Amino acid sequence: MTQTIAPRVRTLVLLLLAAACALLAGAGPASAHAALTGSDPREGAVVDKAPAQVSLTFSESVSMDDDSLRVLDPKGKRVDDGKPSGTGGTTYSVKLHAGLPDGTYTVTYQVVSADSHPVSGAYTFSVGAPSETSVTVSGQGAGGGFVGGLYGVGRYVSYAGFAVLVGGAAFVLACWPRGSGVRVVQRFVVSGWLSLTAATLLLLLLRGSYTGSGKVADVFDLGLLGEVLQTKAGAALVSRLLLLAAAALFIAVLFGAYDKREDEEKRDLTFGLAVGGSVVAVGLAATWAMSEHASVGLQAALAMPVDVVHLIAVATWLGGLTALLVALYRGPADTPVPALAVSRFSRVAFGSVTALVVTGTYQSWRQLGSWTAFTDTRYGQLLLVKIGLVAVLVGVAYFSRRWTAQLAEATPAVARAAAARRAEKEEKGAGKASTKASGNASAKTGAKAGTKASGNAKVAEKGSGTAKGTGGSQRAAQLARQRAAVDAARQKRQRDADPNRFGLRRSVLAEAGIAVVLLVVTTVLTQTEPGRTEEEAKAAGTSSAGSSAPATGAVTLDMPFDTGSQNGKGVVRVELDPARVGANDLHLYVERPDGTAFDIPEVKVALTQKAKDIGPLPVAPDHITTGHWSASGVQIPMAGDWEVAVTVRTSDIDQVTISKNTQIG
Repeated sequence: MTQTIAPRVRTLVLLLLAAACALLAGAGPASAHAALTGSDPREGAVVDKAPAQVSLTFSESVSMDDDSLRVLDPKGKRVDDGKPSGTGGTTYSVKLHAGLPDGTYTVTYQVVSADSHPVSGAYTFSVGAPSETSVTVSGQGAGGGFVGGLYGVGRYVSYAGFAVLVGGAAFVLACWPRGSGVRVVQRFVVSGWLSLTAATLLLLLLRGSYTGSGKVADVFDLGLLGEVLQTKAGAALVSRLLLLAAAALFIAVLFGAYDKREDEEKRDLTFGLAVGGSVVAVGLAATWAMSEHASVGLQAALAMPVDVVHLIAVATWLGGLTALLVALYRGPADTPVPALAVSRFSRVAFGSVTALVVTGTYQSWRQLGSWTAFTDTRYGQLLLVKIGLVAVLVGVAYFSRRWTAQLAEATPAVARAAAARRAEKEEKGAGKASTKASGNASAKTGAKAGTKASGNAKVAEKGSGTAKGTGGSQRAAQLARQRAAVDAARQKRQRDADPNRFGLRRSVLAEAGIAVVLLVVTTVLTQTEPGRTEEEAKAAGTSSAGSSAPATGAVTLDMPFDTGSQNGKGVVRVELDPARVGANDLHLYVERPDGTAFDIPEVKVALTQKAKDIGPLPVAPDHITTGHWSASGVQIPMAGDWEVAVTVRTSDIDQVTISKNTQIG
């Protein structure tokens, strides 16, 4: 049975790596954690005259530089002054050049949200009437590309390294103090420290390019690195590196002075290491809590310490579980993991799961805000997957606890049998030694005389005897090593033949496999827009679309005209109320340049939606009074961007058609 363990382990590891890669590949670039909830001018709007500035409102505060908010004319030339400013809380604006001509303008933004994630997007508005534009923003997207993918890998490795470092050290201190002298356990914890350190350095180098251009060349821009160090995320990464230096000292003591102490002497040092290690672990966890989700939004002062507890609970559980797995599969045969250590870890894991449930419930409420967000948002869907994985993991852990109990019950009997075998072996060895000693004594008496006679011969052969002795010692050392290897292999077979230990190894391996996938899902969650923010953005988008008309509930369009004849100049004002799909009231006013109303021989209106090839839909308004025409029940069949064309005739031969676009519905 034990011969099939190694192939199964390799197969499971490959499957787990494949699952992890698939989840990471599907994660894509980091989602925006600050959503655009409003703009002025709004998306798709057609304004009569060029605005003095463009304002954007986000769901949370963001950071930006001179290139974060840009406004481009139809030819792609910047028409803003390049100095965005905050006008209050979450609203930011940039001033535009004076005297902008009519046409379609493109607004692009690329900022960093308060929880350190890049946010980008673009939209258009028009002055006077829409026009063709050469601006292309299809490639706009922060946090993507090769740099974005590499940054995502760095985030995953940093979380995994933190779990291995904290969980492995906690497993040694709280569950198996003798494990500090086991080489595979030492390598496991050190690998966690190395992974976390390397990933932190990588994230620090990638940060500037990740939130900016996304170019690989910018990774080595020292000026950009200096800017990163002045941000909240950069300060968190530097603090993490400093704390990792303290963690290196902790590891040196744990596997150095602590390992060399006797069991009684370890107790005093254990307390000091536990306090120091806890401080370092809390500090490392705080570098995430103070720079990501927990640091912004609802109840941030409470959310950050809750997030620290959550991260440490995850690391203690998953990291300790992996350390146990490594010790069970790769530990030396002469130092097996005792049942007492497994029982202790079972209690530690139970406490960690309890902390996870409490803190996770609070975090779910804070990030989702409603039950519907579980199914209607990507964050909620991923959270359901995480909850399901935790439930499966707890179920597998139940079987591990059963194997642990059976192993603890069987340990005394196994120990007594082993002691009996050792005593029997020692007794047989003592008998053989006694027999050999008496035989040697008899031979020594008979050969005493012959010893003198052969003395000279021994002196003569001394040189050759020395050479033989050297060869014999090398041979003896080689035989000793072979016997030691055979004994170790035999002890390993005896250890693995224990059905309780074998069952425990399989269940712990299953737990570790699920834990790998769980860690990947957790990492993707940290890069996903919280459900509460996503729903707020959707509500703001719906509200924005619903409030595309002015507060009066009508669209008003002013269109100057000039037919070229005497008294052929004026302004046509068209009011469409409520500017929604279905029946609408249309009012049309004609005024002279000085603002006085006057009549003209004829006026006609037509509505066209070119995107859907609808129209023109003719409207024949009735004359009401001087300079005023009206039509009721004007049907708008579909929401969208509609062209309103007005034909004005000021004499029998002088007429002109003018038009403007507006968003309806």
